[in-house]
Amino acid sequence: MATGRGDGHRAPDGVAALADATPPARDRLVDAVRAAAIVVVILWHCVGSLTHRGADGVVVMPNPVDAVPMGWAATWVLQVMPAFFVVGGFADLAGWDAAGHRAGVFLRRRARRLLVPVAVWVGAWIVVEGVATAAGASTPLVAWFPGVLTPLWFLGVYALVTALVPVTAGWHRRAPAPTLGALVLAVAVAEALRVAALPVAGWLSSALVWVLVHQLGYLWRDRARVASGVALAVAGAGLGLLVVLTGVLGYPRTMVGANLWPTTPAVAALAVLQLGLVALVAPAADRLLRRRRPWRWVVAVNATAMTLFVWHMTAFAAVFLVVERLGAAPGGVPDAAWVLARPFWLVAPAVVLAVLVAAFRRAERW
Repeated sequence: MATGRGDGHRAPDGVAALADATPPARDRLVDAVRAAAIVVVILWHCVGSLTHRGADGVVVMPNPVDAVPMGWAATWVLQVMPAFFVVGGFADLAGWDAAGHRAGVFLRRRARRLLVPVAVWVGAWIVVEGVATAAGASTPLVAWFPGVLTPLWFLGVYALVTALVPVTAGWHRRAPAPTLGALVLAVAVAEALRVAALPVAGWLSSALVWVLVHQLGYLWRDRARVASGVALAVAGAGLGLLVVLTGVLGYPRTMVGANLWPTTPAVAALAVLQLGLVALVAPAADRLLRRRRPWRWVVAVNATAMTLFVWHMTAFAAVFLVVERLGAAPGGVPDAAWVLARPFWLVAPAVVLAVLVAAFRRAERW
């Protein structure tokens, strides 16, 4: 562990030097949004779910938003995957420029950061399943707790939009506004086909929505700072689109579950809202992130972002199975007992996750 100068707080080993070496021109808000998104996802899964074992013996993780009055409104703030993809677009365009617009160089760099932690995670789970089978388990562990595979859908989609960067970045450089307009039109057409009883179009519309959201990050990269009036207008446009889509066109109000598969245009509208809000708070956030203490913790999260993401459900599953063996399995109702247990489900998985990150973070730093 390394101690920051003058703040009395400790940060993970190597983070202090990395944070202090940050170039002055770096847009720290991008890193902060990415770090916040990772933390929110982990908290949502570990603290905000109604995880319990269903009648068929499989562990399920429904969200409590449907059981809480106005719970859907929380998802307009806490569904951070759109923000993560917008940040990904910003970072990917920067990486594309840094690679000299050479597809091979760019894709190798991105694949190394994305796939090495995933490969380690997959390898570890293969070993665990092998040991369980040798010990007499008749069913794979992931069949009992399929939630450990939750990160894979995100990684698959993110890998897709990253692989398309040599194409989409080229489109953006040549004609940013027409490209964005063409993507909006493509999403509308694919969505119309899906709604018109052509389910296979859901795969296409979902992919196009995430490409569109990622493309918004390119615009952010080109216009990292905008006037507060412009930021407010962008946020207002996103909010207006959400209201129309969910209030007039009948899309679900909650931004988890139903709007994620197939991924609907409501997710793109949420991305516009979040981008506007981020741009609105950018000046104040930048001043905060120039301070040593908050910036080092942003760096600490980002330095192990993929490791945190791929392992957090494994940590949660380990705690759940232990608690269940002790006869204290949680129920699937957001009652008083569920509320009182939230501090435990915050701390216990965090402790296990910290151990896993300490063991596997070197794969990501490599």
